[in-house]
Amino acid sequence: MSDLKNISLFNPSPEHKALREMIADFVKKELEPQALEFDKKEQFNLELFRKLGDLGLLGLLAQEEELGGSNMDLTAMLIAHEELSSSDPGFCLAYLAHSVLCVYNIYRNANEDQKKLLLPGLCSGKKIGAMAMSEPDCGTDALAMKTQAVKKGDKYILNGRKMWITNGCIDDNKQACDYVLVYAKTGDKISSFIVEKSFKGFSVGQKIGDKLGMRASNTAELVFDNCETPSSHLVGKEGDSLIHMMRNLEVERLALASMSLGIAKRCLEVMNRYSLERKSFKKSIRSFGQIQKYLAKSYAEYQAIRSYVYNTARQIQAEPSKNHRLDCDGVKLLAGELGKMIADRAIQVLGGYGYVGEYAVERLWRDAKLLEIGGGTNEALEKNMTKELESLIH
Repeated sequence: MSDLKNISLFNPSPEHKALREMIADFVKKELEPQALEFDKKEQFNLELFRKLGDLGLLGLLAQEEELGGSNMDLTAMLIAHEELSSSDPGFCLAYLAHSVLCVYNIYRNANEDQKKLLLPGLCSGKKIGAMAMSEPDCGTDALAMKTQAVKKGDKYILNGRKMWITNGCIDDNKQACDYVLVYAKTGDKISSFIVEKSFKGFSVGQKIGDKLGMRASNTAELVFDNCETPSSHLVGKEGDSLIHMMRNLEVERLALASMSLGIAKRCLEVMNRYSLERKSFKKSIRSFGQIQKYLAKSYAEYQAIRSYVYNTARQIQAEPSKNHRLDCDGVKLLAGELGKMIADRAIQVLGGYGYVGEYAVERLWRDAKLLEIGGGTNEALEKNMTKELESLIH
């Protein structure tokens, strides 16, 4: 592959280029050596995760530097997710749940007192965060959630269950993460609350195991049984959080798309190198037309979709008040398919070696599947995009 590091769309400033190089160095020295082990053990590497705080990555999008934020932009977020997921998408998913779904949500929507309370610990890595929206009976249809929050005096009483929560627990003993941003119904509208692990009535129902992929991140069911949450932990105003959810979903889908890019990039690199080294009928297998088709199409598709993802981030930064739902859905739809498709081609090129863990592509193929489901299924994205396209007809 050609060196893409100096193309301005992907590294639009010296700071972005330095960020990419720093993360790539971290990936090579610390993330890659443990990736296969923690996938096999189906465990979250909490100690290594906390090091992301030392690198300034956990508060990447938070602007308040005095509270631990790194004051960077969406392009920096793409860089972080692309580089981390090129080695360990499961670890990167835990990073997304913490830094985007929890920290960025708090930065955008919480009041100053809440930010002063929460951001320093979350940005440093001393505290681990999550976001809870999906439930056992609803995922894509978020408005069908059943978790309720009822105000009683100076508290809200939460009742309900949340499912598929990344970082919901942080170890095999079902220890809850420190803070969960929870969406719940207040009447017929949606509000959000910061629930701390010590709150009465909050517990981890189960750690969800035996997953196909993303095994290096913990997934849990969370239970709220008359969970007493102080009114001071309401984020924004009561009933205002549907817009919080929609805005955060746009950013989440960008981040998930960049994770797919990381998977695609790594798989392309692996099959490119292997096809040169592997000999069949006394010549390199890259001399065969079938292999050339896999390599050429994968490279062209990766370049095209990578440009779409990074350009969408640039458009959002240029016009932050505009609705960018169409392209945020579009980049996740195409990139999600790309990651799995290029991983599949890499397995095919490597043959038997692609089917085992040594070359990483089988693990990346398994991880890639979630990116067609989590954060909005392909089917939901297609429905959303069709609706958005109709609105453009005048």
